[in-house]
Amino acid sequence: MKPKVNYDKLLQEEVAKLDYVPKLLLHSCCAPCSSRVIEYLTNYFDITIYYYNPNIEPFEEYNLRKEEEIRFIKEFPHHNKLDIIDCDYDNNLFKDITKGLENVKEGGIRCFKCYLLRLRSTALKAKELGYDYFGTTLTVSPYKNSQVLNKIGYNLEKEIGIKYLPSDFKKNNGYKRSIELSKEYNLYRQNYCGCIYSQNNK
Repeated sequence: MKPKVNYDKLLQEEVAKLDYVPKLLLHSCCAPCSSRVIEYLTNYFDITIYYYNPNIEPFEEYNLRKEEEIRFIKEFPHHNKLDIIDCDYDNNLFKDITKGLENVKEGGIRCFKCYLLRLRSTALKAKELGYDYFGTTLTVSPYKNSQVLNKIGYNLEKEIGIKYLPSDFKKNNGYKRSIELSKEYNLYRQNYCGCIYSQNNK
């Protein structure tokens, strides 16, 4: 078995060599996950949060998470530019790509397809709008497979031609810090990942 790649180290190496403030399109699933990530990355990037999460349901839950993301962005004191792109909600697209995988254990191939769906959209939009990098906040969660997420990111970098920002934001107490920031800003913290299948498995 191949040894795990230290994507946190790769991130630190990437930001250490920056000699300008690049534009980053950062996929985010929710305000709590984005909190620590924004706190760290705002020192190096102009960040646009890309709120693209067709997996989240019901729609009321999707909107609640989105509004909390918008509120956090408005309230958090950021070093460089920080804004958000609010994407369309298309839950049917998620249902289509995960058809037949409804009963697969959480953290398996259904989740990997969901990662790819959201990161591909982020990479395409970053390319279209002329961003320097694209990335995701998903690696802050101990429940997400950072090795798989980063492999998907690098594959999309090659395919689409937009630089991917590697990460493992849970490292260096990143997940713990996200919990602290969530309490500080009174953020809504959901008790399931997002899709109806994860809700059934909680």
